[in-house]
Amino acid sequence: MDSLTLQNYRCFGSKEQTARLAPLTLLVGPNSTGKTSFLALIRALWDVAFREVVPNFREEPYDLGLFEDIAHRPAIRGKLPDEFSAGFKYSRLRGNQTSVMTFHTVLGRLDGFPFPMVRTITGGTQNIRIESSHDGTDVIGYRVGGTGYECPFPGERGDQLSVLPFRSFLDMPFEWWNTEGKEPQIEFDSRQFEPLIRSFLDGGYRSRRPRASAPVRSQPRRTYDPAALAYDAEGYYIPSYLASLSRRNADEWQLLKSRLENFGRNSELFDEISIRSFGKSDGDPFQIQVRKFGKRRKGPWRNMIDMGYGVSQALPVLAEVLRPDAPMMFLLQQPEVHLHPQAQAALGTLFCQVASGGRQLVVETHSDHIIDRVRMDVRDQTTGLKPEDVSILYFEPGDFAVKIHSIRLDDMGNVLDAPPGYRQFFTDEMMRSIGL
Repeated sequence: MDSLTLQNYRCFGSKEQTARLAPLTLLVGPNSTGKTSFLALIRALWDVAFREVVPNFREEPYDLGLFEDIAHRPAIRGKLPDEFSAGFKYSRLRGNQTSVMTFHTVLGRLDGFPFPMVRTITGGTQNIRIESSHDGTDVIGYRVGGTGYECPFPGERGDQLSVLPFRSFLDMPFEWWNTEGKEPQIEFDSRQFEPLIRSFLDGGYRSRRPRASAPVRSQPRRTYDPAALAYDAEGYYIPSYLASLSRRNADEWQLLKSRLENFGRNSELFDEISIRSFGKSDGDPFQIQVRKFGKRRKGPWRNMIDMGYGVSQALPVLAEVLRPDAPMMFLLQQPEVHLHPQAQAALGTLFCQVASGGRQLVVETHSDHIIDRVRMDVRDQTTGLKPEDVSILYFEPGDFAVKIHSIRLDDMGNVLDAPPGYRQFFTDEMMRSIGL
């Protein structure tokens, strides 16, 4: 995604705002300024656009409540709006050409929950729009070069909590009838829109849903029993995933193990990691062990639970972003929890490496060490990440709404377009520490 637009959503007010996204986007600002809500909106938009489902704003690790909790209320006794809207722009490189597409949706209230009443895809001069109503009918419209048409199209949802797929547009008859249903109004060939629809839905984001990580990950255990490898935001499945990979795919395990150990050494969390199995079958219990090296010899293997919370809190994030089959997009909340500043800085470098490798990360963080490392890595070109590949979104609280500022970096890693309030707290603290 290249940008995200929102209006009447949570704490962001009734005025439409657009935030620039990049391969690496850092969300910064005070507590309770909507950073987590911003992450939740990204996943919800992806679900509406590419999965073509009703978004679940209560799915872990986010729980934003019902429509009345999500739509922006301007004041304590202010009127709740009938809808809120959001959308995104993304570009695809096909050969030597870059195609830019936008998706936009308007969400109204249905049985107390947000429901996508309007969905629009725009690419070039083509525009496809689907409107859904409470009675189960849909209106599909298209526009080419400014000429617009609309036609009733019966909904086939079966129930109210589903949406009509964009692909259904391709199944429409070639003749559109006038409102009286007697004579053809225009000749229409829906196949002219097939490239737009397929290019949009079959884009890079279609293949894998964004992975969302909780701010506090699973607690370590001294011994694990194998469990189902179903993804969860807290990373409970990660130990079983690592054990299964070590048993079933030695090559991929060695690749992931090498990546984990490289980060472990850079962060000084650990030097080696291994899976100790208490048997040869898939159902046998196992332990996750790590060890550190001294100057002259290797240290003993220790159970991960005996290494403090730093390793166990970082491991789910590390395994997710470093695994060979990782998805294209990650939504991370406070990955620096329980980590020493050196390890936090190492996370900054890791995120630069992952983003420069073609994946997209949106990271909510309160760590200056992560931000400063990203700035220095861009300046020193240690990972190949360019200044335009980084976006810092500063969430500035106001009287009744939060404003999102899109901050850029220059070639020297300096921040550009920062508002006066950005890092004001740190400036005040520094002035106080030197007695000014």
